[in-house]
Amino acid sequence: MPHRSDDAPPTPRVIPLSPGEANVATGVAPDRVFATVSRAELHAFEIADPLADVLICPGGGYVQLVHDREGTEIAHWLNAAGFNAFVLTHRLPGTPGPDGQVQPPTIALDDAVAGLAHLDAGRPWFALGLSSGGHLAGAIACHAERAPAGLLVAYGPINANHRDYKAPAGKPDYPPPEKQAFYDAWPIGLAAEPRGVPPCPVFLAYALQDRAVPVEHALNAITTARDLDLDLDAHIFGQAPHGFAIRDLKGSEADWPGLAERWMRRKLVQTP
Repeated sequence: MPHRSDDAPPTPRVIPLSPGEANVATGVAPDRVFATVSRAELHAFEIADPLADVLICPGGGYVQLVHDREGTEIAHWLNAAGFNAFVLTHRLPGTPGPDGQVQPPTIALDDAVAGLAHLDAGRPWFALGLSSGGHLAGAIACHAERAPAGLLVAYGPINANHRDYKAPAGKPDYPPPEKQAFYDAWPIGLAAEPRGVPPCPVFLAYALQDRAVPVEHALNAITTARDLDLDLDAHIFGQAPHGFAIRDLKGSEADWPGLAERWMRRKLVQTP
């Protein structure tokens, strides 16, 4: 039987994706954060008879990972909606690895690719990311050998952190340099950057007054979708804060999980 919203959430299966010690979170549930990542992991929340698999990329600005608010809570919602959910714990660019070497700019994308290998190759999949995880979800959707049924991005810095497209203009580069290099190498949703145009339908959820991730990120992707006649749905919530996720939704952003679930189901019907 599929998991129902009144069932207890499944206990995740932790799949190591790279060598190293198991990660230890700071804080306690439901506010755990990985301030350091010693190895890449996939936290698999699996149910019976799923409609599809979803790779979840939590945010944290590529300097930490917001494991519960933007990871496990998203997984529980998706399980209740009938989807397998896989929360990615990726290594952080510019931080020391187990061998003491600094992790390269693309380490998060490398870990996402490794995570995809553990999804069922015969089942449709979605990429979903929040905040910096939205950027990573966009990168993996563009990079994966098997295109997703759809890409969902919530308040993600997908393109306007790039050195040539900064919003607001003059915004300084983000440290460490490896993090900025990843943003520069993978701007998502820009017609001038062909490898950053997702080969799948896209769903966006952004906050109009967000200062951390300005709405220009979404507007750039919307313009590209219009110009290239792509399948993109965009939702801009007027009073939502940055990091709204699915907890304590007090404004019109409370509608976004339902909008996203119905969108995913429609895209599954359209998937060959």
